[in-house]
Amino acid sequence: MTALLSAAKTDPGKSDPGKRGLTVPTGLAGLSLDAMASVSYGPEAIVLVLAAAGGAGLGLTVPVTLAIAALLAVLVASYRQVIAAFPNGGGAYAVAKAYLGRRTSLTAAASLIVDYVLNVAVSIAAGIAALTSAFPALHGYTVEICLAVLAGITALNLLGITESARAFMAPTVVFVAGIMVVIVAGLVRGTPAVTVTVDSAVPADLQTVGVLLLLKAFSSGCAALTGVEAIANAVPSFRVPKVRRAQRAEVALGALLGVMLVGLAVLIEKFQVRPVEGTTVLSQLTSAALGDGIGYYIVQFATVLLLALAANTSYGGLPTLTRLLADDNCLPHRFAVRSPRQVYRYGVLTLGLLAGVLLIGAGGEMNTLVPLFAIGVFVGFTIAQVGMVRHWLRTRTRGWRWRLALNGFGAVLTCAAAIVTTAMKFGEGAWLIVVVLPALVVAMEQVRRAYGRMGESRRAVTEWAPGAVELPGRPQPGGAAVVVVPVAEVSELSCQALSAALSLGNEVIVVHVRLDGASSTAFGKAWEAWHPDVPLVFLDDSDATVGGPVARYLSERFPGRRKVVVIAEIDPPSGWRRVLPSRRGQELAKQMRRQPDTVVCHLRVPVA
Repeated sequence: MTALLSAAKTDPGKSDPGKRGLTVPTGLAGLSLDAMASVSYGPEAIVLVLAAAGGAGLGLTVPVTLAIAALLAVLVASYRQVIAAFPNGGGAYAVAKAYLGRRTSLTAAASLIVDYVLNVAVSIAAGIAALTSAFPALHGYTVEICLAVLAGITALNLLGITESARAFMAPTVVFVAGIMVVIVAGLVRGTPAVTVTVDSAVPADLQTVGVLLLLKAFSSGCAALTGVEAIANAVPSFRVPKVRRAQRAEVALGALLGVMLVGLAVLIEKFQVRPVEGTTVLSQLTSAALGDGIGYYIVQFATVLLLALAANTSYGGLPTLTRLLADDNCLPHRFAVRSPRQVYRYGVLTLGLLAGVLLIGAGGEMNTLVPLFAIGVFVGFTIAQVGMVRHWLRTRTRGWRWRLALNGFGAVLTCAAAIVTTAMKFGEGAWLIVVVLPALVVAMEQVRRAYGRMGESRRAVTEWAPGAVELPGRPQPGGAAVVVVPVAEVSELSCQALSAALSLGNEVIVVHVRLDGASSTAFGKAWEAWHPDVPLVFLDDSDATVGGPVARYLSERFPGRRKVVVIAEIDPPSGWRRVLPSRRGQELAKQMRRQPDTVVCHLRVPVA
């Protein structure tokens, strides 16, 4: 999954562009947190499936993990080719856009959106699972803690908290070092330091080991491969030579991830680890290798922190992706608008909302969410590999045959993995991804068509060349406009509204809707005393609104004429006081925007 594209922050004190950007270590820390963190839930997903066959099934943990590691090696080799062919980054979306057409590129984008959301939900759920394993008393508050962490991460990103890859180095090093220490200590130790005595979750009706069980275990464990494509998506973030550094980082990621997965699988078989309610597999392995002392808590807290940071990477990736899709007219343009804090707030809020829905629906359970994770990932993998096959067929550069064979082999493997994962996990929630992916593609297509129709009506001139485009006609005044000012009371606000109206045109009319008889009588007397030399028209309330009577008056009294409606409102200070105004001005503006030849002018008067 694409991690923070902005993870590489340049040092303002350095002027040499060649010294800026990510190195191999900082690239691993800034772009591969979700891949590294997947070792906390990938092996557990395998154990949960194989445990259905008892000890015989758990004895196949290493062979299943080796198969996943082999697929990881093919993916790493394939994505090295993607990095070389697309040095500007973009991953599957860029490859599909260049070689497979718009709809396929939207499918890749949809799979990325799904993966970003799932990454947040799975990472937070896995982090809280690690926390509750260390502190079992918190287990009853899993959903609440998950939502609190999600709210905190979302709030920080709305505030524009920026991160650098260098800041991610320490927790990444501690986590990887901790896992390596667990593996080495576990291999050296003859018997587990601590044995979990809680009742096992293995069912009494054991299944036999068969092909379907192994395929299901393989598909579950493939969740550990998420994030392998992140480096290929962010090649421009690396220090020059960008391609070479990105390729080295990709290989380093594959090597580290493979060693950790296989090492943990060996320990699972050695210590005969089984699923235990309320305790993660990684927690059992850590206590078996290191005991329940300070080393255990360091690894658990490092896991919690790294998973939180892995969730945070989506907040840098999804808003950037939605901005690109909005620029391509595939999402509403508000997703491309930055807040004053330089944050794509709509992307951040959408990500937080969708991840919250998933966490609530899954009850904060990591193992409920993990089966959904790998499907979208393998869809993106397959699209990238097929696109690279088209790339080599077109370019035919030196060594294109073996490169084509590599990407073709990778496409076959990832496509098969996607089919197997979908089939094996369909009843466990994978059907949701099967429905959501095409629904997202259709929705983005509809948005694109809608913007296309809007563009035809606007006839915007984006690039100018003599005779290439038709320019709009000459602006026409269309006669003098009538300026209408809806007024509810005689006040300083009304005075400013009338002053603005008189500066806009010579024909100014004030309208007052009689919502209440007593207040309208008082208004009439105050108006006569004020006597601002502007015509006043009383309108009867027919539908308990202000907008309806004013709209009917304008359409009946001034058909075919240009109308300017000045709406004056108090603009309270920020904070809770924003909810105090009645918002009748918004209701009035909504009605006026439906009127032909009508311009709405908002006058906001700030108060201290």
